[in-house]
Amino acid sequence: MKRATAFPSRKTGPLACVLGDMDLVRPLGLAGIRCAVVASERSWLAHSRYTERILPFNAEHGSEEELIETLERFGMGQAQQPVLYFEEDAHLLMVSRHRDRLAAAFRFALPDAGFIEQLVDKARFQAMAEELALPVPRARRLHPTPDSGAPELDLQYPLVIKPLTRRESWGAIERSGGKAIRVDRPADLHVLWPSLWPSGIDLLAQELIPGPETRIESYHVYVDGQGQVAGEFTGRKIRTYPADYGYSTALTVTDSRGEAADVVSLGRDVAARIGLRGVAKFDFKRASDGSLLLLEINPRFNLWHHLGAVAGVNLPALVYADLTGRARPRPAVARPGPCWCRIDKDRLAAREAGISTLSWVAWVARCEAKPIAWDDPMPFLKPKLARLLRVLPLIGRSPRTA
Repeated sequence: MKRATAFPSRKTGPLACVLGDMDLVRPLGLAGIRCAVVASERSWLAHSRYTERILPFNAEHGSEEELIETLERFGMGQAQQPVLYFEEDAHLLMVSRHRDRLAAAFRFALPDAGFIEQLVDKARFQAMAEELALPVPRARRLHPTPDSGAPELDLQYPLVIKPLTRRESWGAIERSGGKAIRVDRPADLHVLWPSLWPSGIDLLAQELIPGPETRIESYHVYVDGQGQVAGEFTGRKIRTYPADYGYSTALTVTDSRGEAADVVSLGRDVAARIGLRGVAKFDFKRASDGSLLLLEINPRFNLWHHLGAVAGVNLPALVYADLTGRARPRPAVARPGPCWCRIDKDRLAAREAGISTLSWVAWVARCEAKPIAWDDPMPFLKPKLARLLRVLPLIGRSPRTA
């Protein structure tokens, strides 16, 4: 992929400060934007050719306040105010809720705080969608407690049960790793209900849209401060793990002027009706009659942006251009067909789908967007080389005897 001349060389321009992984670092790096990544010093991100600096932070042991202080010290210490990127809901909410404090150290593109809270919380999003008459499946909020029984819902079964926001406690309920649980009948909800108590979180019951995860299509967009669409592309899931209600392991860019023209049309319409500013991903599921139903809107950067950049529409780089006062490249239409995969999980998803190892390896070799790439191999190689250097001195030694 050619780098657009509108973007800075790797030796000039403000840094991009990344709260995310390689799928956010790579689109920035491909545009010639230098990255500072918030991660453990042992993180494989430290070895990427696109990472100029690591901001050491251990998410398992550090608090949100410590993370904010780390960011403030870094941002305030730069000669040019960095651009802040965030890939997870938790980081999106943190930046939004502390935006006044972080704005002294960073540039970032965010819609209003109340708007973000509405979109991230599934129950609040459902209420907003119904008020605006957006095409969403019907849903109801659930509040499981030990002294309660399963409610009688005025919904059409089967349903899917999912958390209002992404929480670690959901894993104690859905042990297979999926994002939701299917409930076919009211009696099944009554049986499931006691297992929902320990999570301590409210849930959403939503009418199921029949069909596999491959029917989930998405619209990706960056709307600038003047309300204009600066960049957009569409995509579709190929595989998830687990297969039902799982996390994406293989994705592809679709033809926004052909098969996915209705995804673009509906995506633009929804973006205008909610008054979107900034980046967002709209997830739709295609019903059996061909219509599209809106599942969720995520107003943040995400792994799809790596694939979009490879296909010719680099949304993170467009945001960087606007926030740093640089000219945008000419508008582009994403090239349909490029694929992304997460190799470790997609191997499992392909096996579950009955795809032979040989066929899958051949597909991965053709896949154009992967977190580990031939032009940036050190995140994969350096940890393995370091491990080999630790092991080599031990080879050939005689075992100790008592």
